Amino acid sequence: MSKANIDNQALALAGLFQAVHLVEQLARTGNVNEKDLKTSIESLFQTHPQSIEDVFGGSRENLKLGYKEVRFLTDGKSPTGSSPDVMRYALAVLHLESKLRKNKKMMPKVSSGIEQAKRQLDHFHSSHENLIANLSGLYQETLSTFRFRIHVTGNAQHLQNTQNAHKIRALLLCAMRSAILWRQVGGRRWQLIFSRPRLNKSCKEALSKMQ
Repeated sequence: MSKANIDNQALALAGLFQAVHLVEQLARTGNVNEKDLKTSIESLFQTHPQSIEDVFGGSRENLKLGYKEVRFLTDGKSPTGSSPDVMRYALAVLHLESKLRKNKKMMPKVSSGIEQAKRQLDHFHSSHENLIANLSGLYQETLSTFRFRIHVTGNAQHLQNTQNAHKIRALLLCAMRSAILWRQVGGRRWQLIFSRPRLNKSCKEALSKMQ
């Protein structure tokens, strides 16, 4: 496997892990970095990117948080303040992606819903509550209907907050987008074990170029 393939897989995994890290943060603290949130949300609307970087705003630096998570995953360490829930959510999304891929009726429904939400960008910015609520509804109408569901745990007060709940569902949809991208660039679950050293090196190289 070429270095370019590994770099692309590391980037897609960074997108996935950044989204689920934000899910964990919202569930635990009720807050997330607005820039990181926008990077994840806007990735949904990059349906015809010129490059894989374009999916995440044209720069790997937008996925710094995600790269850190993948780096820690692949060298066996846990970041300070991180939670095992981040890994649990990521693996759950990858499992759900396999279910979605096999469901020929569901994928077009997801794609159509994203296109509808994309039209809202003419009126709202990417983290506007109306657009987030629309994406949350799309998640409920599609991915939440599978027998296998992602169970998010955290502070009950934050989880019961309507806006936080909408953001969490929207971010799980974003994580799914990255999981699909990861598979498109050749990612497979076994590589999380057998390609760890190369993924780790790719993440370290990407992070070393960031401020």
